[in-house]
Order: sequence, then C-alpha cells, then structure tokens
Amino acid sequence: LWQLKSKSHFSNLSIQLTFILMFSLQENNVKACLPLNFTQEQYDTEDKKLLVGLGVTLGLFAIELTGFFSGVSMFNSSQSLLSTGVHASASVALLFFLFEQWNCDIYWWILAICSVVPAFVEILLFVAVVGLKKKPL
Repeated sequence: LWQLKSKSHFSNLSIQLTFILMFSLQENNVKACLPLNFTQEQYDTEDKKLLVGLGVTLGLFAIELTGFFSGVSMFNSSQSLLSTGVHASASVALLFFLFEQWNCDIYWWILAICSVVPAFVEILLFVAVVGLKKKPL
C-alpha cells in the first residue's frame, strides 16, 4: 500500500510537470488572453505573465520533489493523498487550459490551488521533520 501511494504521488507530480512544460510551448494560450486586435506590447506583457507563472510553478515543483526524494513526505499518507488529488486535478485542468484555450486568469487559480497548497504543506512537513525532529508519518 505504501509503494502504491508513493508511486501515485510521484506519477501525478510527473504528469502535471509534463503538462506545464507543454504549456510553455503554447503561444496560442498567450493569444487567448488577448483581445482580437492586440499590439506586440500587449502580447509581450501577457507572455511575461505566463512565463512568471510557469517559473513559480516549477519552483514549487522543486520544493515538492525535494521533500519527496529526501523521504520527508514519501511515506506521509496525508501529504500523498493531498498531492495526488491536487496534481491529478491540476493535470485535468491544465489539459482543458491548453486545448480549450481558457483565459490566462484561470491559470493563476490552478497554480494557487494545485501547486501552492501542496508545496506549503511540504514545507510544513520539512520543518516538522528536520527542524522539530518529528517522524515523517
């Protein structure tokens, strides 16, 4: 059972990371955020906003993967359940975002709910295990 939780936790992290990298290659999503008649300056502004969101997302992934590979959260069933649920949800939401060309504001909601929350819990677990010397269970 523990192996299944760890594998699903890692698999969902990997799947969402793949969709995030696909998202970085989609200029259509930038155009979906703009009015029909847009200037190059507007395009550059929206492109920078989405690149910042992508950078923040990758940074949060780095936090989660560090906690996972260090063993802090690998066998924590609560974090595994939370991470698996939100990353699976984010994968589905990002697929819709990519292929349905949703408005760019929706990406920030996906980021806040599906990346910030598990990364914050990961940081709390890391502080509890490393700083307070609690068991990672």
